[in-house]
Amino acid sequence: MRYRHMGAGIGLALGALGLQIPAAAADDSEVSIDPWNAAPGSTVTVSTSACDPDADYGKGNSEVAGDFHLFEGDEEGVLTGQFQIPEGAGPGSDTVTLKCPPLTKVTETYQVTGRSPSGSVNAGFGPADGSGTALALGGGLLVTAAAGGAVWLWRRPEDKHA
Repeated sequence: MRYRHMGAGIGLALGALGLQIPAAAADDSEVSIDPWNAAPGSTVTVSTSACDPDADYGKGNSEVAGDFHLFEGDEEGVLTGQFQIPEGAGPGSDTVTLKCPPLTKVTETYQVTGRSPSGSVNAGFGPADGSGTALALGGGLLVTAAAGGAVWLWRRPEDKHA
């Protein structure tokens, strides 16, 4: 009885993790885009295993960045290419089309973000400078809270129901 709430919470957490497994396993695309959320001015790397394993060249086209070439990558049977997102590109999705022998054509979509983040977030407490004093104080508060919770659980009276 005492651990009923804790068991329910653990069960819910494990159930939520279990629901994520099919989504992760379903990602069997033959095209890999890195980064998936790219900012203007950044370089995007595209890899594909959809081509013939003997192919050593392919062509790619990004709706935002234009044409680029695919060459043999580090892995056998994988063609890799890069392109740079123009500085003036607006946020939204970009479709990449890849063509390679023998008459293979695949497409994949990724996201172009608004702009690259710069600086820290101003949350009303000053800049996030990551000073050692602030980190030590925060860590100390977390350890104190955890120790207090452990003492409370240990010293709590047992439920004695007849």
